[in-house]
Amino acid sequence: MKVVPAKEQLDRPVTEVGLKEAIERGEIRRGGLAASSVSFQASCLLIGFADGSGVLLPVANYREFDGFEAEDFAALTLGFAGTALCHEGKDLQVSIAGMISASEPLMNMAASVIASRNGRQSSAAKSQAARVNGKKGGRPRKVDTPQ
Repeated sequence: MKVVPAKEQLDRPVTEVGLKEAIERGEIRRGGLAASSVSFQASCLLIGFADGSGVLLPVANYREFDGFEAEDFAALTLGFAGTALCHEGKDLQVSIAGMISASEPLMNMAASVIASRNGRQSSAAKSQAARVNGKKGGRPRKVDTPQ
């Protein structure tokens, strides 16, 4: 068996500078799903994000909220760095990503957006394939067929 030494030693003491750098890296990396607000409106939860966007989720679709009254919805807070809805009195923590993923239309929309974004991305492999196809004469011309 080949032994590979670790590049970074994990037993280094933590310094103030190292701690500050780690916190800064965490803030940059945290750009994922982090809600900034939650409110209850017309039998739906409105979950808002820092850029002003939001998602409206009907509470009837989530059995975690069965038996909730208007006061209970008003007491919902954001927890786990904005990734979950929490209610102290009911000992409830619900993942926002899990709620969104439970909605088939939202997941279909997300898949469509991701496919569109990924299709626009260029890579070395795509560029190479385009050059090879270009040497072969490129995309064949569409032939009009009489009807």
